[in-house]
Amino acid sequence: MLRRVMATDLASLRAVYELPFFELIQKGRETYCAHWPEHRVQLCKLLSIKTGGCSENCGYCAQSAHHETGVEAEKLMTPSQILPEARLAKEQGATRFCMGAAWKGIREEDPRFEMILQTVREVRALDLEVCVTLGQISEGAARKLKEAGLSAYNHNIDTSPEYYPNIVTTHTFADRMETIGNVQRAGISVCSGGIIGMGESEEDRLRMLEELGRLDPPPESVPINCLMAVEGTPLEGAEPVPVFQLVRLIATARIAFPKAKVRLSAGRTHLTPEGQALCFFAGANAIFFGDKLLTAENPSDDEDRALLAALDLKPLAPDPEAYAGAAGGA
Repeated sequence: MLRRVMATDLASLRAVYELPFFELIQKGRETYCAHWPEHRVQLCKLLSIKTGGCSENCGYCAQSAHHETGVEAEKLMTPSQILPEARLAKEQGATRFCMGAAWKGIREEDPRFEMILQTVREVRALDLEVCVTLGQISEGAARKLKEAGLSAYNHNIDTSPEYYPNIVTTHTFADRMETIGNVQRAGISVCSGGIIGMGESEEDRLRMLEELGRLDPPPESVPINCLMAVEGTPLEGAEPVPVFQLVRLIATARIAFPKAKVRLSAGRTHLTPEGQALCFFAGANAIFFGDKLLTAENPSDDEDRALLAALDLKPLAPDPEAYAGAAGGA
């Protein structure tokens, strides 16, 4: 019942989020155990396949051409450059390989789009789930990605619709939702979440979950990112979010999206092992591993394996057929 109400009702989300802390994380744990009884964590690898020079002015992003961050613009990587990275990720235990391109979006007629389609085909042939984040795309482009074997499309909504204009002005929240709609109509699963620590309120974070809950089907994975404040961006002086607020949000997301992967994403270098353990207890069951997330620091493979071993958590087994269609997190 919580799932049905919370998906569309901010008041119910707030009521759950504001439960006494231990009651909340226990409910998150119970929801997790009911739907993910094997207590495994999906290991995902994220690779920047086109770094820097993005035309958008997202206040959190080191890759925006509007900010002086020292990140140089690079060309799109070729399939032959990407495939060795995908093979290595699989050898290290990844079941999902994610590729991100720093640009506003891409059109079907752009020659680089065919390169991306070929890369998706070749990575999928490795029996890996394939996820891309390419910015704005049309429904036609999404259908071609689906035909190439794409498992999921990442398009974070970042924050609430109300707070969004404080973070970026070169596109709108409605633009984000339009792309998500195009992806879903093409039959591709959606990976969408947000970033906390950008100056937004706790209410904004719940509004973000409310908007995600209105998707049909709901997202199959919900990344929760903690802002990595980058020198040269408008948010370089932002204060880290208290860990208990992060844990509350993860528990609430787990209850709202019981079958989704709730991904503890960027910002884990700022968390203690104990803080991460609380996040896993509350319902997180996916991470990005490897020492870099696009351009941001991330814990090393050895650190992550030691943490998962200490918590008796094992990597999620490969499932090459996972999310071949628009599988939701209902």
